[in-house]
Amino acid sequence: MRPRQAAMLSIPELIRKKRDGRRLSDGDIKAFVEALTSGSIQDCQTGAMLMAIWQRGMDPRETATLTKEMMLSGEVMSWPEEWAGLMVDKHSTGGVGDKVSLVLAPALAACGCKVPMISGRGLAHTGGTLDKLESIPGFNIHHSADGAWTRGRRPR
Repeated sequence: MRPRQAAMLSIPELIRKKRDGRRLSDGDIKAFVEALTSGSIQDCQTGAMLMAIWQRGMDPRETATLTKEMMLSGEVMSWPEEWAGLMVDKHSTGGVGDKVSLVLAPALAACGCKVPMISGRGLAHTGGTLDKLESIPGFNIHHSADGAWTRGRRPR
């Protein structure tokens, strides 16, 4: 006998559940992220859910599930096994000036590290990393994810 699966809540029901201080299940969070990525949720519903989350907070499990579902909602990159121990992460919480990325990433790469970076464009008055890099004559900012690593989507 198969275990009975809980009925899927609608987006308004999910919003009410969190607004009322109840914990969102893994399935609730997955449904919310899927609605976001499919475009089936209204902007006002997204705002209402985010407000409910901000006001009521999330417990560690909800936070971990939301983070995982967000990560798996798009393209997930994987790296060759021979890169194990060489991968480093350089990311930023933002700010003005791009004072570290443009110097640190090439220095780490020169030392043999693999530094995958996702950078922004058109950020405030200073521009993003991509804006700065593409201002260098001959610098190619257009690279494919194919070749150096494999790409894949999470099986659903």
